[in-house]
Amino acid sequence: MALNIPGVISLSVFYTLTLATGVWASWKSKKDQKNRNPTEMAIVGGRNINTFIGLFTATATWVGGAYINGTAEIVYLPSKGLLWVQAPVGFALSLLIGGFFFVNPMRARNYMTVMDPLQEIYGNMMGSLLFIPPLLGELFWFAAILASLGATVRVILDIGSSLAIIISAFTVIVYTLLGGLYSVAYTDVIQLVFITFSLGVCIPFALMNSATESIYYTATHKFYQAPWIGKIEKQYLGRWLDDFFYLVLGSIPWQTYFQRVLSSASLRQARLVSYLSGLGCFLLAIPPVLIGAAAASTDWNQTSYGLPSPAERGESAMILPFVLQYLCPAYVSVVGLGAISAAAMSSADSVLLSASSMFAHNIYRKILRKKATEREVLWILRASMLFFGTGAAGLAFYSYSIYDLWFLSGELVYALLFPQLCCALFVPNTNTYGSAAGYLVGLLLRLLAGEPALKIPPVIQYPACSFVNGTYIQLFPFKTFTMLLTLGTIIAVSYLAAFLFKRNLLPRRWDVC
Repeated sequence: MALNIPGVISLSVFYTLTLATGVWASWKSKKDQKNRNPTEMAIVGGRNINTFIGLFTATATWVGGAYINGTAEIVYLPSKGLLWVQAPVGFALSLLIGGFFFVNPMRARNYMTVMDPLQEIYGNMMGSLLFIPPLLGELFWFAAILASLGATVRVILDIGSSLAIIISAFTVIVYTLLGGLYSVAYTDVIQLVFITFSLGVCIPFALMNSATESIYYTATHKFYQAPWIGKIEKQYLGRWLDDFFYLVLGSIPWQTYFQRVLSSASLRQARLVSYLSGLGCFLLAIPPVLIGAAAASTDWNQTSYGLPSPAERGESAMILPFVLQYLCPAYVSVVGLGAISAAAMSSADSVLLSASSMFAHNIYRKILRKKATEREVLWILRASMLFFGTGAAGLAFYSYSIYDLWFLSGELVYALLFPQLCCALFVPNTNTYGSAAGYLVGLLLRLLAGEPALKIPPVIQYPACSFVNGTYIQLFPFKTFTMLLTLGTIIAVSYLAAFLFKRNLLPRRWDVC
């Protein structure tokens, strides 16, 4: 396969447009910065982002490269299918719950990050421990996004994935560093338009290709492979529910979400952005679902890809770029690449800003240097972007292990951070003792449950744990069980510690917290 010159040109135009938009937004933020806190401008846009921009940036953050590629892959996989595509409904419900329950208390106290209430209730040192899971999650997420984009560019343009990773990381770092949330928000508008338009153009060509059978028929009938509608076996129901609750509740305690709702101009706008972006996430899952269905309905022997099929070769993760490359004309596949690039960058910039914001505001300002000036914190924020962005780009070259580490760190956020945030906002009188005990219990239970993708065997084998192809698989909903046990531990130990000290059953000198 020769270098795709038109594709390289069109991708260069897209990157240039995105960078120019980010630079313009940076200029706009400096113009609007008069008499405003510069750090607040960078982290939450001066709390002045309007509903339109807020809706686009919130939707684009969730509709990233992993969302689009992952949805198409799961629909295509013969062992999964549409019924296993949980992210669209999961994210929609997550944004609905977040808007209904979490937005008001977070905005009422003028927090800037998701870590603020945790540090306020449990102290700075406990907050620094709670900072570790989301930081790792954000870094691995950024690396996974870059790795996915690099693999896609390699398939369609025949360019080395390393070059694509470096250029994408450089572009994202530059415009995010210059303009903070303003640059991220305004470039998200461009990127979301690219995603919607590009995938919309590609779908008719994929569905009408001569090698593709009617997706209406293959949805319920076995043709080239199992029906793409999928099914949920009885023994996997617990795991399905566990993954669903993980997506719904585990998607809330992320700075990428709260950065959007805390930047809105009013509480009403913040809630509206949360609700409508959930609807947007659900609607934008339709194109990748159709692409996955087209892939499941294709006789790959009639294409230049040939046999065996992507599923049989173990290349299902690349099914979206394969559909663009082998079922669409060359000029259409280039347009589709624009959608994937836009989706990747729309999440990457949000993740980079999120991790840097938490470090500069919650670690540097509140722990390392409490007397730091606003200008100093702003420079630390920029230095953090450069450091985290470069580090994540380096990790992106180890794509397979990065995806697994991202999933594991996301599960730690669900098991550890979600119950801590709930207690800090809604359960009165929880304290550092409960927080520390809950952290320890949740961390141990999650790690002792094992991780098949990382070849970590389970020490705790929950009911229905199965040994399949040399690997232990937990079918019990252990992630949600761990989260609930963490929640119960925080509350129980908090009230027990308060009771023991207030009743003088333990000496006051032991009350180190």
